[in-house]
Amino acid sequence: MRKTTPFLILAVGLLALAIDLLPNLKLPNTGAAGGTRPIETKLGLDLRGGLRVEYQVQPVEGVTPTAVDVATIRDIIERRVNSTGVAEPLVQTQGSDRIVVELPGVSDPDAIRSLLGTTGRLDFVPLPKDVYGSVDVAGGGGATPGIKVVPVKGEKLVDPDLKPLFSGDQIASSNVATDQGGARVVAFTLKDEGANLFATWTSDNIGSYFAIVLDGTVVSAPYIQSAITGGEGQISGGGAAGFPLAEATNLVTVLKFGSLPFPIAEIGVTEVKATLGASFLGQALFAGAVGILLVFLFMLLHYRLAGIVANAALVFYIIIVLAIFRLIPVTLTLAGVAGFVLSIGMAVDANILIFERSKEELRIGKGVGPAIEAGFVRAWNSILDSNVSSLITAFILFYFGSSTIKGFALVLIIGVLCSMFTAITVTRFILRAVIARRRFASPYLYGIAPGDLTGAAAAAEANHG
Repeated sequence: MRKTTPFLILAVGLLALAIDLLPNLKLPNTGAAGGTRPIETKLGLDLRGGLRVEYQVQPVEGVTPTAVDVATIRDIIERRVNSTGVAEPLVQTQGSDRIVVELPGVSDPDAIRSLLGTTGRLDFVPLPKDVYGSVDVAGGGGATPGIKVVPVKGEKLVDPDLKPLFSGDQIASSNVATDQGGARVVAFTLKDEGANLFATWTSDNIGSYFAIVLDGTVVSAPYIQSAITGGEGQISGGGAAGFPLAEATNLVTVLKFGSLPFPIAEIGVTEVKATLGASFLGQALFAGAVGILLVFLFMLLHYRLAGIVANAALVFYIIIVLAIFRLIPVTLTLAGVAGFVLSIGMAVDANILIFERSKEELRIGKGVGPAIEAGFVRAWNSILDSNVSSLITAFILFYFGSSTIKGFALVLIIGVLCSMFTAITVTRFILRAVIARRRFASPYLYGIAPGDLTGAAAAAEANHG
């Protein structure tokens, strides 16, 4: 095992360094979208800037939404957000009827808010020929007396006599497409029940209009020229060119991911400017750098050569932790940076336990090599106990905490696991390589003052000198 340790450390270090420094690296995307995703450092809302929106789920006709209903709405909103391409969105429930959405780096907040707040009730409403429009109207012959004008896109459909033939839950799939004239449309495929209803109605009502209504507003009112029996259709709009791309994409998202079982009301919006996020990031990095520098100075002044070894192991630790952050990826927030700095302190704590145990062995007269080995053996139980208790606490925080607490806990978990590897493996390997050289065998180099040695140990140190 000792022969392979240096190669393992070297391989891990070089791989982590490449992940940290090389640009344009990509990994296979494990999500439903497939493809690849870039390896990059993700910054949270407080560091990158973005949008935080809070919604309240509203009751309908005296029916109060249950916890299951709120969770369902959260899932639908999360799928809508993910479809927009926003990096690392966070959607979570809060209390019994609140949903909080955090969107780092949003470039068009109004469009996102419009999409998220859409209830998504899609209805396919027949417009009977004897009530709305006529073949003459379709042919440009003008309105027929006593016949209502066919509603156009953007109008509210408020006729109480009109009932939906079926709703959006009968849509099996939806995508942006182009029609024969090259106009952008939204194509959809119906499930069996909807396809049968649509085929029957269109077969019996050629020459009528059919309104596609989203949240009570007409999206499109196509003219039925022939029976649609294949279960496939298109929603057109926006003139000769069809839908604008953003509008078509939003409509596809609503069709794909369903309607909300209860309406939601926007009750709070916080927009964090990118300049404010950059200021936070600068302050967080400065504070973290000061903390790390103070740790390095303490180890150097108190443990001398052993402190230099511990600092080298800490540099290695920082490199691999940052690489893991980029691989997962972990979204760094101010709380996450605090967790990272705290994990560095905990990594040093393991080294301190080892060095103090080693100093006890040196004081009673052991040589540097045996004292260091005994220090690792005697400190192991304490290191294991402290790290396991920290991991248990961090997992509890991650499972039960809010978004900010979860970010802190995740960073802490990664840090603790990596610190055990660096403290036990990297520090031990470097120390063994150092103490093999006679000029580094003086107890003084490991934090022992001459007056701290017993008689036998002092004599051995004098002979060494």
